[in-house]
Parts: sequence; C-alpha cells; structure tokens
Amino acid sequence: MAESEQSADIYDRVYAAERPELFFKSAAWRVSGPGAAVSVRADSTIDVPEPELAVVLNAAGAVAGYTIGNDMSSRSIEGQNPLYLPQAKTYLGGCAVGPWIVPAWEIPDPYALTIELSIARDGGVAWAGSASTAGLHRKIDELAAWLFREDEFPSGVILSTGTSLVPDLPFTLQAGDEVRIAISGIGELVNPVVRGKAGLSSR
Repeated sequence: MAESEQSADIYDRVYAAERPELFFKSAAWRVSGPGAAVSVRADSTIDVPEPELAVVLNAAGAVAGYTIGNDMSSRSIEGQNPLYLPQAKTYLGGCAVGPWIVPAWEIPDPYALTIELSIARDGGVAWAGSASTAGLHRKIDELAAWLFREDEFPSGVILSTGTSLVPDLPFTLQAGDEVRIAISGIGELVNPVVRGKAGLSSR
C-alpha cells in the first residue's frame, strides 16, 4: 500500500474479499533454480525479493509437497498502477524455486514453519528478517480450490502462498546482492542478483 499513492485501498479490499488474489507468475523455463541468478528489472527503481512457502499441487489439485519460492517484485512499477502487476511480477529472472521438493507427508503442519530472509551486500548483511507461516491469511486448500476452479494443470502446478516478509521502503535490491531464503523443514534457496536481461545474459 505504501508505494500506491492513488489506489492503496484496493489492497485492503482484496485482503478482506472472499476471492483471493491469484496471478500467473512464471513458466517453468523462466524460473531460476538454486544458485542461478534472479533479476531486477532494468526499468524499475525499487525491487525486492518476496520469500514464500511454495506448494506443489498435482493434477487433481492435491498437495504433493512443499518447496521455497522467491517472488521477485518491482514495487515501483506495481505502485504506479495496479494494472502493471504483470510487468512488476512476470519477467525474465523474476522467480526462483528450490532447492528441492519435500513430500507433503514430511511436513506435518505447513502453518508452523519459520521463514527467514537475508540479503547480503558487499560482504555484510544489508537486510534480514523472519516470519512464520502461521501468519498466512489464506489457507492452502482454499487457494488451491480457487486456482483449479476454472483452470486445469495436467502436469501439476506450483502455488506460492503469499509473502509476509518484505524489506521496508526505501530498500531496494542491487546487482551483486545475494538473496538467501530459508524455511524450516524444507531447506535454503540462495540466488545472486543481477540487473535486467543484460545481466542474465552475461552470466
């Protein structure tokens, strides 16, 4: 809400609405794995990682496992206009997933997991924080039901559950940073940061 000057109230409205906010994040070929670079858009000025519990759903919409997701986001672009959300969220290098999938039966309570985020810069820690999946506003089964309501995923799909851990303004990621996301019971996802397509192609 902080960066959305004229439309901040829409975030309050969607938070309280029956229908959750669901959006397409990435095709598989655009996703970075562990150790691969994530990118901040070259035409954005405020960019953050968004650490999230990612749920692996099978073709029937049932939970098969859990992993870690980094929903990279341009706060400056989304803040200009909510209709710019696809540009703020869906771009080359804008998503990372890993380091592996933990089977659902090995996570007895997905609402009792600690999420930790740290951002390294120039040999130090530029930002760090932690949260818990106990704070998730929507339940996983509810999100999955809405996702599959009018769509199909024959090969399954990964559903990120939303973030509760984002650096405060005016913090922004920089090229050369390293994003480290850890979720208890799952593992750790680490990715270096580059700027734009040019940064990705140079690696």
